[in-house]
Amino acid sequence: MLGGFPAFMLLTSGLSPAWAESSGAIVQAGSPRMESSHVENSRAESSRAESSRAENGTGATTHRDDHPTGKPKHDRKEDSPHGIPPRSVLRAPSPRTEEIRVTAHLDQVRGRIAPSLGAVSYGIDQRQIEATPSGENAAFSQILLRLPGVVMDSYGEVHVRGEHGGLTYRVNGVLLPEGLNGFGQELDSRIIQSVNLLTGTLPAQFGFRTAGIVDVTTKSGETLKNNQLSLYGGSYNTFFPALQLGGSKDRWDYFVTASYNRNDIGIENPTDSFRPTHDFTQQEKAFGYLAYRLDDESRLSFLTSASYADFQLPTTTALPILYRASTIAPDDPTIQSRLLQDSQTEQNYYAVLSYQRSTERTNLQISPFFRYGRIGYRNDPDRDLAFSGISQREVNDFTTGGVQFDTSCDIAPHHVLRFGFLAQYTRERLDTDTLAFPVDEEGEQSGIDPLRIVDRGGNWAVEAGLYLQDAYRLTRTLTFNYGLRYDRFASSFHSEGQLSPRANMVWKPRPGTTIHFGYSRFFAPPSPQYISDATLAKFAGTTNAPETMLNTPTRVEKSNYVDAGILQHITKDYQITIDAYGKWARDQGDLGQFGRAVILAPFSYRTGRVYGAEIGNSWRHGGWSVFGNFSFVKTWAKDINSAQYQFEAAELAYIRHHGIQLDHQGEFTSSAGISYSNRIDMAYLDFLYGYGLRSGFANLDKQPAYAIFNIGYAHSFTHVPFGHAIRLRADVVNLFDHRYQIRDGSGVGVTQAQYGRRRGAFFSAVSSF
Repeated sequence: MLGGFPAFMLLTSGLSPAWAESSGAIVQAGSPRMESSHVENSRAESSRAESSRAENGTGATTHRDDHPTGKPKHDRKEDSPHGIPPRSVLRAPSPRTEEIRVTAHLDQVRGRIAPSLGAVSYGIDQRQIEATPSGENAAFSQILLRLPGVVMDSYGEVHVRGEHGGLTYRVNGVLLPEGLNGFGQELDSRIIQSVNLLTGTLPAQFGFRTAGIVDVTTKSGETLKNNQLSLYGGSYNTFFPALQLGGSKDRWDYFVTASYNRNDIGIENPTDSFRPTHDFTQQEKAFGYLAYRLDDESRLSFLTSASYADFQLPTTTALPILYRASTIAPDDPTIQSRLLQDSQTEQNYYAVLSYQRSTERTNLQISPFFRYGRIGYRNDPDRDLAFSGISQREVNDFTTGGVQFDTSCDIAPHHVLRFGFLAQYTRERLDTDTLAFPVDEEGEQSGIDPLRIVDRGGNWAVEAGLYLQDAYRLTRTLTFNYGLRYDRFASSFHSEGQLSPRANMVWKPRPGTTIHFGYSRFFAPPSPQYISDATLAKFAGTTNAPETMLNTPTRVEKSNYVDAGILQHITKDYQITIDAYGKWARDQGDLGQFGRAVILAPFSYRTGRVYGAEIGNSWRHGGWSVFGNFSFVKTWAKDINSAQYQFEAAELAYIRHHGIQLDHQGEFTSSAGISYSNRIDMAYLDFLYGYGLRSGFANLDKQPAYAIFNIGYAHSFTHVPFGHAIRLRADVVNLFDHRYQIRDGSGVGVTQAQYGRRRGAFFSAVSSF
């Protein structure tokens, strides 16, 4: 039965992907659930009227308000019999109106510095987030799951187009330094004004993590309509208060948010029971944005974020005791797996300072940034030893600093030149304190007194990239975006560089139709989490020794990527898209969890392939919106050629001679929804389907399919004794209480079982003041 769901939803819902046209601007489409760079709205038109002449392949938008000059309608002479703009245009604006216009202009032209230029682009705005289960209280990964080609995994992970990781996060056009591979999500959904996922054959300004670019535009004092105090709670003892404040005065603009979240299901349940055991979490997050407009052409902005999360690691019952220890009495009744007390904390802090300047022909932005992250794993010594023979306390931290520079310049009537660079330095440390038993030559426990092994290791890495590209308008309907990028990765364990060409063609044969195809060569370095041979040698002859001591340093993934697709507006309310892609990689990168601590470590395959397709349509009319997405992906990889000590010898030998499918391959995925909203009410029905994550020896098996339905309703009370309004909301997640397993604890790089969340009812109240 489940296998029929994707096709059924394609026929009854709307898919709503979108990609960027040659101008690279991301604007609203017909559906409130998605954005399409193919259709311009009035907000984007005004900023591009003067600056996108050289890039717009047709010089016109394709919705019903086409303006062949690319200018706002009231600026055209034919709108007045004497060539004079309407009187409303000549009216002197108030200082407040002028301030908002200048700020909005700087926000819009920032996207022109690094547009998508023919890459596939999917977007979500505030209204769309509201129609997602739990709205702004949803985890950021849940927002991304409503985009095509995004697959759900455990620990809040998502995979885009068959890749494990490989996502770059940009906040207000600036790279967010990569954090540790844990499961906390420091990006808070409530800071988002809009978010766009760029993927496919990315232009030259995007490097390193190229599976997808998650580009977040944050709220600001100008965009925040009112300050808000919210309280969200419900099933699993969820308690989630949050505060949003923002405003602007003279040249200043600010926005801050803070939240606290505590519940009893911080990590996925390892069993199919309704409530997990030992799974309490509490998480604090804060975000701040401050901007000062220096003049009408430039501003200085600062954004910062801090997050701290504490997670208990959930337990299972009735695990067998496999080891005896001198510190544990043989009949100790407390040695039970359900009483394990392991836990993990995650901290992330970052700060970005940006200077932006935009003139008639030139736009630039320079941004120094800094990030610190830390994961601390706390063990339960006696119980860990009894059930696994190893008890380890870990502290893993990252410190990253760097600078990003991007600029665009209209150098000729049909050319826009872009160039820039990114350079960053990362320092990583991993300190472990391990208890393990001695073993004999057959690997059997040979003593009951645990050995203590202390190791302090670390790595460093430098990543630098330089690019140059040109957007060339060949004809009114055809634009060629081409460029060259050079990347260099140097670290304490490996060094490599590559020159990468990129090219995209965008063709608009007629209004309402956009066709694109392109090629990109990518260079994707691993995270600097390398375990040295000296560290491995310390564990020889213990229960923590690997089956093999082979430990080739993790490689940089080099790949060739092609992508082609079409977007067709059937009517002004309905659009359909089709996109297909393929990747051929050397040193295919991957991540895996190897141990009890939830820290993902990199490894690679000698060769790999990924190919797939996405189909979508969307329909919006008035307050109604219907959307849906369906995607297919297939992966193949052979011969693990780095960090081999993490795998069993039999599995290594099999993969050396046989191609396998990657564990994170979500072969078929679908998301769909229908919603209605007006000024007072909002109601939605939401659907997720997934099938194909791999499991078993060498990923030869697969997890069963799942289909999840969610519903919600919200109502605003505008006549309240204090403040502007109060909005009450109710959500039911997993409406039919479907029991579904995301992971069964097997597969390449998979060690823990996880089930999806059971049915939950959640309620929120938001006071605007």
